[in-house]
Amino acid sequence: MPSIFEGTRELTAKIDSFLDAISEGAIVFQEGIANYMSGDSERFGHSYSTIEALENRADELRRSIESQLYRYSLIPESRGDVLDLLETMDDVINTAKNTMSLFMVEGPKMVPELEQDWINLSQAAARTAEAVVLAARAFFRDPRSVNDHLHKVYFYEKESDTLAMDLKRKVFETELELARKIHLRYFALNVDRVSDAAEDVADRLSIYAIKRII
Repeated sequence: MPSIFEGTRELTAKIDSFLDAISEGAIVFQEGIANYMSGDSERFGHSYSTIEALENRADELRRSIESQLYRYSLIPESRGDVLDLLETMDDVINTAKNTMSLFMVEGPKMVPELEQDWINLSQAAARTAEAVVLAARAFFRDPRSVNDHLHKVYFYEKESDTLAMDLKRKVFETELELARKIHLRYFALNVDRVSDAAEDVADRLSIYAIKRII
């Protein structure tokens, strides 16, 4: 089956750049959380600036792709699915950036014994996002192979949910005051939301891929 944008190299390049920004954002998110846990505010600030730039680039590319699809009446039979996919993919990096902004603004005080748990959670969330980027690339090039990537998205999303639950349980087992426990639980929920956003994309991709195949 040919690429959905066969013959439109400029649009294909923009799609690739858009997905690159999402993938890079996931990596920066993971690194940013690790920097925060290590107490390196300078490197965390750099990570936040980087993901903010990537999120802005993704927004610009998404708008440009959407405009091009309408202006030249490209793929009318799949346009709605592609536009919806772009929007939900954009939500992934938006969620990652917004979560990092919460760390920057609120500066939660971490429990040293649980720092690795936070790192593990952010890694699982990032892996979920990276896996869904691979699934999205497959949708545009070879929809029959989308399911080869989706099972990884669901695996990492479940791992993220499990790690988030374990982390919240450990937080509430500490001797911290209740307000601080609730504050840290709030951050665990937000880190986990990155994988939830990626799972939402995966659910939609599974349907879009079937529609392209039949």
